[in-house]
Amino acid sequence: MRHGKDREVSDAEQIALGDVQSRPDSRNLRIDAVGVKDLRYPVTIQAGGHEVATIATFAMTVGLAATEKGTHMSRFVELLEARTEPFSMQRFKTLVLEMLQRLDAPGGVIEMRFPYFVRKAAPVSGAQSLLDYEVCWRGTVFEDGQHSFWMQVAVPATSLCPCSKEISEYGAHNQRSRISIQAELLGAVKIEELIAAAERSASSELYGLLKRSDEKYVTEHAYDNPRFVEDLVREVALILKRDPRIGAYVIEAENFESIHNHSAFARIASGSS
Repeated sequence: MRHGKDREVSDAEQIALGDVQSRPDSRNLRIDAVGVKDLRYPVTIQAGGHEVATIATFAMTVGLAATEKGTHMSRFVELLEARTEPFSMQRFKTLVLEMLQRLDAPGGVIEMRFPYFVRKAAPVSGAQSLLDYEVCWRGTVFEDGQHSFWMQVAVPATSLCPCSKEISEYGAHNQRSRISIQAELLGAVKIEELIAAAERSASSELYGLLKRSDEKYVTEHAYDNPRFVEDLVREVALILKRDPRIGAYVIEAENFESIHNHSAFARIASGSS
């Protein structure tokens, strides 16, 4: 046995250590969600037939019965440490079930947020560059045994004001937009598919690298495709409504206005999140 801060704990000492959180609680108050959040962890995402390494931020919670004093926080981290394969959507769903088994809980939620990079080619020159998107997977198992899987993407884009184009003798004001799609997945949907739904609904998509010929193209393309913030959410909603793999959804768009010191905002929701 070693002595000091890093000394090993003997079997006898481990038996003697009290497990306080496993003691009963007399206040008779159930806790809806208890666990860890803002846990950053390196992961590999298996998506679109390839693997992408990234850093994810986890929130992992379970329900706690009224008679139980606490949950075992270390087991959430142990759950991630035990993972050896890249995360696919199916493996992520399995992770939620493993969490409930490890913590002996009737229901729980795992939320995993991560930056996701897509390699894009500029529209004229074909110059290659990476563009980052924010992605979130949320898996839930309810206490009645039902489960759900939601995916969220946050997509930057360009929108050009139709009113400005209509009333101006030349030019029109445009701005950076942020389109957020939260979708309940009933079947397999690629991250890139939700990103594409948002980008097709904007005046123009964004690129990490543009040459002059590309800049000319995206400027004129945006001018030919003016969009209000209302148009952004409606166009995405039309795409999602036609897809049988999508259940409920929440679509939000925010235009960071170039001629105002405030944003324009719109939301469409179908079902519940």
